[in-house]
Amino acid sequence: MEPLSIRLQLAPRQKRGAETGPNPTDRGKKGSKHHLVTDRKGRPLVVLLSAANVHDKKKDLPLFDAILPVRTGRRGRPRNRPKKAHGDKGYDFADIRSGLRARRITPRIAQRGIESSQRLGRHRWVVERTLGWLHNMKRLRMREERRADLHLALLQLGCSVILFRELARRL
Repeated sequence: MEPLSIRLQLAPRQKRGAETGPNPTDRGKKGSKHHLVTDRKGRPLVVLLSAANVHDKKKDLPLFDAILPVRTGRRGRPRNRPKKAHGDKGYDFADIRSGLRARRITPRIAQRGIESSQRLGRHRWVVERTLGWLHNMKRLRMREERRADLHLALLQLGCSVILFRELARRL
C-alpha cells in the first residue's frame, strides 16, 4: 500500500452542537476539525470530525484504525494499513510514534526542534489540495449543521465526490 499523509483542517462554526469547541486560533469561536488521511495521489481514505479544541494526537491513531483493507488482486490477506505515514511536527509525540510502530507503520514525522518541516512539503501538499477540494464545497467550508452526524455525512459525501471525479477522469 502507498504511503499516506495525515492532516487536519478547522471548519469554523457559528452554532452550537456536538463536536464543536472553542477554536484556539480564532478568538475562541466554536469550530470543528476535519481529520483526513489520503494516499499519495490525494484520494481520501478516512475522514473524522472533532471539536476544534481537541488535540490532534487524540484522533491520529483512530484514523489509522479506521482504514479499510484494499483488495489488490493478490493472494493472501490484504494489507489494511500503509507502510509509511507522513506527518508534520504537530504529530511528533512518543505515543503516536509507538502506536504507529505497533501497527507496523513506519512514522515519517518531522521532529520538533531538530528537523525542518520543509522536506515534508512534497507529501503535505497532496493533503492540503484534498482539503481545498473539500472546502470548495460550500457546506463543508463553514459548518452550519447543529448535528455532528449530519456534518460528518456531508464530509464523507464530499470525499465520495472527489473519488467519483477521479474515476470519471480515468474513463
